[in-house]
Amino acid sequence: MENFVFQNQTRIVFGKGTEAETGRETAAHARRVLLHYGGGSIRVSGLYDRVCASLHGAGVEFVELGGVQPNPRLSLVREGIRLCREKKLEMVLAVGGGSVIDSAKAIAIGVPWAGDVWDFYLKTAAPRESLPVGVVLTLPAAGSESSNSSVITNEQGLYKKDAGGECMRPRFAIMNPQLSFTLPPFQTACGAADIMAHVMERYFTRVRGVDFTDRMCEAVLRTIIDNVPVALAKPDDYDARAQIMWAGTIAHNDLLGTGRIGDWATHGIEHEVSGIYDVAHGAGLAVLFPAWMTHVYGNDVARFARFAVRVWGVEPRFDAPERAAREGIERTRAFFHAIGLPTTLKELGVPADRFDEMAGKATEKGLLGSFARLGRADVVTVYRLAR
Repeated sequence: MENFVFQNQTRIVFGKGTEAETGRETAAHARRVLLHYGGGSIRVSGLYDRVCASLHGAGVEFVELGGVQPNPRLSLVREGIRLCREKKLEMVLAVGGGSVIDSAKAIAIGVPWAGDVWDFYLKTAAPRESLPVGVVLTLPAAGSESSNSSVITNEQGLYKKDAGGECMRPRFAIMNPQLSFTLPPFQTACGAADIMAHVMERYFTRVRGVDFTDRMCEAVLRTIIDNVPVALAKPDDYDARAQIMWAGTIAHNDLLGTGRIGDWATHGIEHEVSGIYDVAHGAGLAVLFPAWMTHVYGNDVARFARFAVRVWGVEPRFDAPERAAREGIERTRAFFHAIGLPTTLKELGVPADRFDEMAGKATEKGLLGSFARLGRADVVTVYRLAR
């Protein structure tokens, strides 16, 4: 096990009707805030009115900035930074899913920064200061409600990049599983793939002596595997939705990564797909993770066999661990297909003649991953396996 420091400042307010606490939680940090959200779904559901009423009741003034898209855009982040500076806003309140939260985080680190916020995503600067961020979560998926990172797409060049720093963790996250009842089945499934990918990026490690966090990772994966089909069949099943929502937070609040070194190559490979083709991040991960597994499982067959047995219930075959490893990969792919997700890049509309270009962009800063170190040719192979 590696040395580690675990710190997470995010206060979780979880349960039915908790959006009524938005004003109180916000007022503890600021009195003038940017209310940041996506499209019209929060208005249709009535969440917008409830959040506004709670803010007014707590004496919190706010300026609105909607319009966040999936794979959030740098141009809207820059507009949010301008608004916060012009209106002297003290906090960013994100009402939505991972895209809204990531955009809010980017705005929050951009306001006190003298340069361009994209500097943080190019890794030419590191965020050290941020406006406080608060969250009302509507979509369990990205885990951004308590993570220390953000992913933004720059429309110029279609680059999708991440930035991270402890100052970026939200101060609070209000999490009412009822808010996810009306999610379309595809969004629920994409969220499940995103959650599972966050766990698997940490699970597939070369670090030894991490059986405790192995078991925690496996528990989160089993929770998603067991509860997502229930939520798809009965969207208003509170317990299933609650299990999924809390699993999504635990998957990406860094607890599962303690003492181990994660891989993260698949995320880097997928960012080129969703950055260029604007596909749902979870859908891209559902296609690419089994392909990555197929390419690298030979680096540690025993770990993949353990994954197959503990997560998917594959019969242990100590005389044939490679067979078990391959079966675990196939069951991962089959699960994604069963919950309505694509399993090939062709289904996502990604042509093979772009593979080399995407692989070049993915590896332009160097090799990807730590479980297996992937260069440009390896990434092309992963794309081809996902074709």
